[in-house]
Amino acid sequence: MSKKINLKPLDDRIVVQPVEAEEKTAGGLFLPDTAKEKPQRGTVIAVGPGKLLDSGERAVLSVAIGDEVIYGKYSGSDIEIDGQEIKILRESDVLAKVVK
Repeated sequence: MSKKINLKPLDDRIVVQPVEAEEKTAGGLFLPDTAKEKPQRGTVIAVGPGKLLDSGERAVLSVAIGDEVIYGKYSGSDIEIDGQEIKILRESDVLAKVVK
């Protein structure tokens, strides 16, 4: 992430900075933009307060800022802010956290 983005997602939404798509294959061939795979992995850069429950309390999110996550290929909304491509998605769109 080149610079901080000031966003406050609502409810159970999170903001993810996707990793860059692979520029070349394992065999060394360079891929044109049209052939690159859509990223499904990224770093969480902002989290909402959690979904509002019927009791009036907020559910605790299972992801936090700095977590690396894997999400569905067509999940969330892709937006551009200050020249940076980011993705806003619901916590339920996250398939897994990457454990290091």
